[in-house]
Amino acid sequence: MDGDAILRETERYFHEMIPMTRAMGVQVAALDDEGLVLTAPLEANHNHLGTAFGGSLSAIATLAGYGMLWLELGERDAHVVVRQSEIDYFHPVRGEIRSICRRPSAIEMEDFKARFGRSGKARIDLRVTVEEEGRVCAAFEGTFVALK
Repeated sequence: MDGDAILRETERYFHEMIPMTRAMGVQVAALDDEGLVLTAPLEANHNHLGTAFGGSLSAIATLAGYGMLWLELGERDAHVVVRQSEIDYFHPVRGEIRSICRRPSAIEMEDFKARFGRSGKARIDLRVTVEEEGRVCAAFEGTFVALK
C-alpha cells in the first residue's frame, strides 16, 4: 500500500472507530521517518477565547500516539489503549492544530514487538507535541498498551 493510501486508511479507521475524530475534523497529514502528523481545524475545536480548546489538544495528542502505535504494530486486529498520559500546555494555539508523534527508535519498537509477540500484550511510552508555526504549544507523554 502506498503512503497516501495508508494515510487515508488510517483516517478512515479513526473516523469509523473513534467518532469524535470526525466531529473534530481530524486529518492524517503525514507519516514519515520522523513520525505521524495529525491536523484539525481550529473552527471545530475552539474555546470561548477563540483559541484551541485544551480538551481538543489533549484528544489529538492522544490520537497521534494511538495512531503511531497502531501503524507501527501493523496488526489491525490488535487493541491499542492509552494507559497513562500527561500533557503540559505552553502557548495557545490560534490556528490549525498540528499534532506530531515522534517515531519510537528501532530498538524500542523491536523490543515492543518482541514482547507483544511473546505475550500478546506490550506497552510503550510515546511523546507527542502540538505545534503552531514551529513553536511547541503543548507536550504530551503517554504510555500505550497493545493487546491481542
